[in-house]
Amino acid sequence: MPNLRDIKRKIEAVKKIGQITKAMNMVAAAKLRGAQERVEQFRPYATKFQEVITDLASSGAVNPAQFELMQVREVKKVEIILVTADRGLCGAFNANLINACEKLIREQKAKGREISLICVGKKGSQYFSKTGLVRQAYEDIMGRVEMFNARAVARDAMQAFIDKAVDETYIIYGYFVNVVRQIPKTERLLPIAVEKEEAVETEAPKISGSYIYEPEPEELFAQILPLYINTRVMAAMLETAVSEQAARMTAMDNANRACGDMVQSLTLLFNKTRQAAITKELMDIVGGAEALKG
Repeated sequence: MPNLRDIKRKIEAVKKIGQITKAMNMVAAAKLRGAQERVEQFRPYATKFQEVITDLASSGAVNPAQFELMQVREVKKVEIILVTADRGLCGAFNANLINACEKLIREQKAKGREISLICVGKKGSQYFSKTGLVRQAYEDIMGRVEMFNARAVARDAMQAFIDKAVDETYIIYGYFVNVVRQIPKTERLLPIAVEKEEAVETEAPKISGSYIYEPEPEELFAQILPLYINTRVMAAMLETAVSEQAARMTAMDNANRACGDMVQSLTLLFNKTRQAAITKELMDIVGGAEALKG
């Protein structure tokens, strides 16, 4: 049985760890509010961008096949943009993203395709650094997501696709559902695919209209396609950033509760050990007194 001094030291150590986890929980909660606001403000912009691309492509005013970023070709080389956090202590968040990436790699290799990676975030870069798959790594940029960083990642991916160094590009990121649920999401980034919305019958007639574009649709389409990829990458980075803070807040809350449980358990052990020591001393005193009487 451990002595009282060791148990007391453990209790103090666990209490200090609990203070740290509580502080980290509060910091993550504060960062989460700011990151969540940025995501909520950016989502309508990204959705509207998708609507404009879809409208232009499906209007018949432009031919998507003439644009390099939309050309579909035989897939021999695949590139994956993996967006993870720069820091840990956020539960299984980074591990889930890495597992999703490994699953996609296995699927593509089973089809006989070559794989390369663009890792955004230190955790993904560190994990795959020894595999030889990482073509480019962007570290220490997820603490504060900025558009110029997203533009650099998107430009790198687009240039590789245009140069035909890769035939398909996917992006994997953490999608923020709510504070307790963040899911890994895998989407094809290049070539750009335009999905037409299916008509849904409703009781109220849907208001529709046509856009008037200036300059001409062909010129406009060529200009906004790279901007669309920039927007997709930026959205993925923002989603991952807010998901990271939500996961860290939950993980630190669980850790803080675990510290409380450990303190209770160690305190109970401390009391039992102290009681056993007192009982032993009393038995020694009584035994000594009986010996003197004899």
